[in-house]
Amino acid sequence: MVCLGEILIDLIVDPGKAQPSENLATAASFAIREGGAPMNAAVAMARLGQPARFCGAVGDDQFGERLRALLHHERVDAGALRVIEGESTSIAYAWRDERGDGHFQLVRLADRLLQPSDVAAANVEGASAVLVGSVALAASPSREAITEAVDIATRTDVPVIFDVNVRPTLWPGQASLLSACEPILESCRVLKLSLDDARHLWGVETAAEALDHTRGYGPWLTVVTDGARGVTVQSAGAGGYREFPVIPVKAVDPTGAGDAFTAALVTRLVRSGWSTPTDGDIRFAMAAGALATTRQGALAALPTLAELERFLRERA
Repeated sequence: MVCLGEILIDLIVDPGKAQPSENLATAASFAIREGGAPMNAAVAMARLGQPARFCGAVGDDQFGERLRALLHHERVDAGALRVIEGESTSIAYAWRDERGDGHFQLVRLADRLLQPSDVAAANVEGASAVLVGSVALAASPSREAITEAVDIATRTDVPVIFDVNVRPTLWPGQASLLSACEPILESCRVLKLSLDDARHLWGVETAAEALDHTRGYGPWLTVVTDGARGVTVQSAGAGGYREFPVIPVKAVDPTGAGDAFTAALVTRLVRSGWSTPTDGDIRFAMAAGALATTRQGALAALPTLAELERFLRERA
């Protein structure tokens, strides 16, 4: 499994001290966490026993050193991670609103310098699947690097997973966002996006409306998540869609929940030989996302396979 895209440091409005509505204008302190959706997904897969390789770029600074050490510790193959001399590692500021939903403001530095030539080291053609997101599409040359990886995967029949992850501050408007995403939307086998992502892409307000838009691109599987409000799944060839209520937990931090969900779902798909996901597969992914909200920090919250199986047994 290859994950490509942003790798960065999250500076999170301290969830141990902040009120739910506290943001960058009012925060007094921040927690430092390793982050970036594709990197989180790679770590989450490794913890679930799915071998993962990461392709991205960091600065030649102490934050970059911290991220490299993390990947090594988590047994994620970092052979395609490039260190950019003279550049700083990217930063993301994170906070949550009154509903508990996460918000992000990115300062893209080294991660945006991922080159198409870097993709060769990732061995996309030999992967069980390739996962990409939309953040790397917001600047060049990282956009061209993602396009190169998706093109290779398409030519060699490697499944592409597109985990959208819209960050509005990176885009001047809806048209530029949609234009950058459409080539990946047209190539992906699995499309995972939140309802907020769908609002930014198409201006929709419901999961059903989002699915109406995604059918035109023809993904084999589409998953629309909506935080504490549940998950909607559409499989190619199915007459309708399936809706799943959330698994109730005492949530403390939503950061990383979507990455845990995606990683768990992809792990199940790979291991099933890309069979249409069962309700059990979706519940497995939702359990991973739910567990991730019960701990502070995206990476600290990503469950191991043993933790996830125990969690599901307790709620059987």
